[in-house]
Amino acid sequence: MSLVREIKSGVQWVGAIDWDRRLFDSLIPLPHGTSYNCYLVSGNEKVALIDAVDNTMVEVLLSNLKTLGVNNIDYIISQHAEQDHSGAIQRLMDIYPKSKVLASSKCMELLIEFSILPRDRVMEVKNGEKVDLGGKILEFIHAPWVHWPDTMLTYLSGDKILFTCDFLGSHLATSDLYAVDEPTVFESAKRYYAEIMMPFRQNIKKHLDKIRELKIEIIAPSHGPLYDNPDFILSAYSRWISDEVDNQVVLPYVSMHGSTKRMVDYFVDVLIARGISVKRFELTSSDIGELAEALVDAATIVIGSSTVLTGAHPHALYAALLANALRPKIRFASIIGSYGWGGHMVDQLVASMPNLKIDLLQPVVAKGYPKEADFKALDVLADMILAKHKELRII
Repeated sequence: MSLVREIKSGVQWVGAIDWDRRLFDSLIPLPHGTSYNCYLVSGNEKVALIDAVDNTMVEVLLSNLKTLGVNNIDYIISQHAEQDHSGAIQRLMDIYPKSKVLASSKCMELLIEFSILPRDRVMEVKNGEKVDLGGKILEFIHAPWVHWPDTMLTYLSGDKILFTCDFLGSHLATSDLYAVDEPTVFESAKRYYAEIMMPFRQNIKKHLDKIRELKIEIIAPSHGPLYDNPDFILSAYSRWISDEVDNQVVLPYVSMHGSTKRMVDYFVDVLIARGISVKRFELTSSDIGELAEALVDAATIVIGSSTVLTGAHPHALYAALLANALRPKIRFASIIGSYGWGGHMVDQLVASMPNLKIDLLQPVVAKGYPKEADFKALDVLADMILAKHKELRII
C-alpha cells in the first residue's frame, strides 16, 4: 500500500514509516520506531529524488513512486552514504536506468566503495552548486561532520524548503507529516542528537550559522517529522550545542551485592537535599538512549561501580566509554563504588574517558559495605559538586 503526501506543489514525501524497528546500528534502541524520509521534487523539465530508503523498505518507496506515475527520475540526490538512506539506490537505478546520482565528493567515494553504484552513474556536486529542474532550483550545501564526513544539505530556494538528511532529524514513527506533538518530537529529537550528533557539537555550530542565513519555511530531515516551524528545532539545537550546562548530576551505576546501591541511594538523597537535580540509571536495565539524552545538558557525571576481580564492572565501563564517545559538555566527574579485596576500578574508569574535558572530583570507594566514614565522604563529594555548580552560576 502506498502513502504519498504533498508538501508543496511539485514536492512530495514518498518515504517509508518503519513502525516496528526497535534497534538501529545494532546499538541504538528505537522505542518509537523511525522513518526513512525521501522527497520527490518535480520541475517543468526534470525530476529529482532526494535520498532513498533503507533496503528493507524499498518496495514501499517503489509503490509510492508508482502511485505518482513516475516514469523517469533524472537525479537521485544522495545527501549521505549510510545504508538507511542509500540502500535502495541500486534498485532505483535498475528501474530508472537514465538516472544519475548527485553527491558530495566524499559521499560519491563511499557509495562506490560500498558497492552501491558504479562510478559512471554518480556525479560530484560542489558546495554551492545548483541544479535547475525547470522552475525549481536545488542548491547543495556541504555540511561535513554533522555526523559523517560526506553529508550535504539541499535547499529548494523557491519553495524555501531545506532538506537536511540526518541533521535535525529524530527517530520517531508518526502519522503526522509535521511536528504537531511538539513535546514528543522534542524528546525524540534530543535523544537523536545525543546518540548521533553530540560528538560533532563544534562542527554543528558552524553549520547552524550557514542555515540561519537562508529563508526557510520548512525543514525536511530524513528521519522523523518535518518542521513547518523551523525555529522549534533550530532553537533546541542552539541550546544543545551551546556551552551552557544545567544544575544536574547524571548517575549511571551498577551494584553486585548491594554495597554500591546503598552508596547511590544515600548520595542521590544528599544531592537532592542540596538542590541538585539527579538523573539515575541502573545500568543492567536502563535504556542507553535515555542515558545519552541525560548527558546533553548535565554539568556533572558520577559513575557508580562495583569491582569485578580487580577492575570496574563491565556495565560501568560501558557507561564511561559511551560518555567518552558522545563527548557531552559536562564539566565535572567523579566515581563512587566498592571493592572486596583490591582493584583498579577508579583508574580504569578514568582512563576510559580521555575525550572529556572534565574536572575529576575526589572519588569515594568503600571496602565492602559502606561505613560511616564512606557516607561522610559522600557528603563531602556532594558539597564539592554544589560548590562547583555555584561557581558556574547554575544554582
